[in-house]
Amino acid sequence: MHLELPEAQLRSFKDFIKHYLMIVLSILTALGLEQLIISAHEHHAAQRASAQIEEEIRLNLADVHAARMQDAAQSKMLDSVLGDLVQDVKSDVPDAQIAEHIHSVAGSNHFNLNLRWPTLRHEAWDVAVADQSAGWIDTERRRRYAAVYAYQRDATIGMSADIALLINGPRLIDALTDLRAGSVQPSEFLHVVGQMSAMLNESQGNLAQLEDRLDKALSQQPMHDPATEHSTH
Repeated sequence: MHLELPEAQLRSFKDFIKHYLMIVLSILTALGLEQLIISAHEHHAAQRASAQIEEEIRLNLADVHAARMQDAAQSKMLDSVLGDLVQDVKSDVPDAQIAEHIHSVAGSNHFNLNLRWPTLRHEAWDVAVADQSAGWIDTERRRRYAAVYAYQRDATIGMSADIALLINGPRLIDALTDLRAGSVQPSEFLHVVGQMSAMLNESQGNLAQLEDRLDKALSQQPMHDPATEHSTH
């Protein structure tokens, strides 16, 4: 901000002091106005960033809830199939009869793992960090946002690790191919369905924890620092 001060003849020390004080006051006023403008800009930028971040979290929360409901329905179906197979094996039902039972309950081409894990958005947070508006959000709110986005990332990484640990991909494909070809092996199919059921149960647990974190981030409840936790599941 540039100020033009009126020229004045300084005839005495008193005039000099008055002129000096006028200059100082003008500079302080200009700096104060500039700081006020900057503060207003930062406040509006922080409000805009917070609104965009919270909308993004709401969208993620809705997707996580929908995925958990879908996985729960799929898990219920698989648990039923698994329970029937286990009962057949325990009852020493012949393999041919078990195979017929499998085809009757799982012979559809739609029978699969069908695990759903949502793609969790993070663009609003990334933009706020990149343009520095995240730094103008109040500390507690910024800490909540950072924690929930970190938890999202860790949950997705953890889920990928769980899939690699619990699911034998080639074995699953072979078992489903045999099922559709009508040559399913009961013991092999039992093991594969067991893997599928375990994976869906794990997914539901992880999604439930993530849903709770997202909800708390929006309701302004305090959350723990994810760096202090060992696992998301």
